[in-house]
Amino acid sequence: MVIGVVTTAQSAAVVSRLRLQAIATPFSPFIRLRPPRRPNTCLIPSRLDSFSLRCSFTGTDVCDSVANDEVDGDHTTSPCSVPVVHLKSDCLDAQGLHLLGGNFVDTVLTALPVLSEEEQNTIASTPAHPAGLYALYASCLVGNLVEQLWNFAWPASIALIHPSLLPVAVMGFFAKLAVIVGGPLVGKLMDYFPRVPAYNCLTVIQVASQLLSVGMIINANIIHSNSVSPVLLQPWFVMLVLALAIERLSGLALGVAMERDWVVLLAGTNRPVALTQANAMLSRIDLLCEIAGTSLFGILLSKYEPVMCLKLAASLMMCSLPILIFLTWLTNKVSAGVLAHAKSSQTGSGCSPTGYSHETENISVLLFCTVTSGIDAIKHGWFEYIQQPVLPASLAYVLLFFNVALAPGGLMTAFLTHHGLNPSIIGAFSGLCAFMGVTATFVSAKMVNQLGILKAGAAGLIFQASLLTIAVGVYWSGSFSHKIPLMLFLFLVVLSRLGHMSYDVIGAQILQTGIPASKANLIGTTEISFASLAESIMLGVAIIANDVSQFGFLVMLSLLSVVGAACLYCRWLKKPTDIQRDLFSFELLQSS
Repeated sequence: MVIGVVTTAQSAAVVSRLRLQAIATPFSPFIRLRPPRRPNTCLIPSRLDSFSLRCSFTGTDVCDSVANDEVDGDHTTSPCSVPVVHLKSDCLDAQGLHLLGGNFVDTVLTALPVLSEEEQNTIASTPAHPAGLYALYASCLVGNLVEQLWNFAWPASIALIHPSLLPVAVMGFFAKLAVIVGGPLVGKLMDYFPRVPAYNCLTVIQVASQLLSVGMIINANIIHSNSVSPVLLQPWFVMLVLALAIERLSGLALGVAMERDWVVLLAGTNRPVALTQANAMLSRIDLLCEIAGTSLFGILLSKYEPVMCLKLAASLMMCSLPILIFLTWLTNKVSAGVLAHAKSSQTGSGCSPTGYSHETENISVLLFCTVTSGIDAIKHGWFEYIQQPVLPASLAYVLLFFNVALAPGGLMTAFLTHHGLNPSIIGAFSGLCAFMGVTATFVSAKMVNQLGILKAGAAGLIFQASLLTIAVGVYWSGSFSHKIPLMLFLFLVVLSRLGHMSYDVIGAQILQTGIPASKANLIGTTEISFASLAESIMLGVAIIANDVSQFGFLVMLSLLSVVGAACLYCRWLKKPTDIQRDLFSFELLQSS
């Protein structure tokens, strides 16, 4: 309730303005004017008879009365016992009127609309900047198509040059290491610079690193027959490792900026339905681009020489750069420049003094502060991660990233290439795995409705572990010189991705339920770091066991990680803690 009290010095102007506004303003459906009632002198002292104009907004009194004289001196006695309020003459001075704003009093009676529940739901599902979201989707489509095509192209091209898994494992290891070490630092730098210029700069860096990588692989194909030194000591390979690490780091930063910052601004922070729909659309675009990119390069590799395919890929990268920059500009343009708004100032750090200016800040000081705060953030993130109430569910998710041999990726692509499988079939395998991810977005919702969120997570993990166990049995029992055992092995791996992606969706919801909102970003980014660390450990093992004949060892380690994740989660589900009972009390009561 907002009650306005006007002193003697200000009463005449304000009261007359309110009364003229009430008389001159046409009837509005949002205002309910009550008929004047004669005060009961038995209930109200006679000196308050001058109070008038009672109005309310949907049952909430905004202006119960306006006093035109000051209450002071002796109080008039009344036969009725009522509380007397002492009013100060300076309770609404010039500063108070200034804070209310010049038009507040004029519009308080007519400018407060009340929305129905249906109208509120409509607003919640309507993006704040729908045109900006469409431009963002187009930018995501172009960028992800090129990125997913390159993610499939480089391991397939390297596998055709070298007969072992060593080059692919080394490149993947250093790419993950760059993400672990440089991810927080790049994210911190992006927070200090304007969104659009920083995004365009990273886009240029990513495309340039991709083109450099293409050039190094083409050079490797030319000098491959004349080279006798180990591939790891070749200058082109060193440059290729560095370029791939930079490309992965810039790609990670672009993805985080788009999924954690831009989409929130364009959809609206206070429009949860629109934000959920935008997140789902970005996820589907990414998976569809993975299907299209891998299939496209696989078909090209089956029809043309690797050098020709790489040149076509480089042409696509160069064409995508101006399109991405234009779409970034268009996204900001059609969203009324919301992406150009200044970010909130960083506080709590000695490296961000008052009056900080990007133009005057020394870049060396900024880098030093970024490294220092990044190390502190990593330590704090690890502590909070260990203390989270749903730690077993998160650890099960991290364990799944130890599976690098029974999943689509660089090692699987290199393994299948060495076995002479047609590149179009390899591309179709990666595309089908991505299609399982799209299917999981629909299947997981039905699983949660039927089983509940906790049991649905267990079902996804058990489904994946069961199919991969059969796939490993096929791997050890059959000879991959024949196509039937190899096709059956790949078919089981594709089906297992349905369970993996289902738990990916359900596990995210479990973490959203169990982690406080104030720590969600910190714990989430720390979980990604642990997942990247798990992948880098397995790639380090692959560097040691780099021969194709030792791929079975990597397969067994991958299977053990998936089975371990299922056992850990089921044990947590079977023996719930007190915190788990509080968070998921309804489901636990149903299962008991």
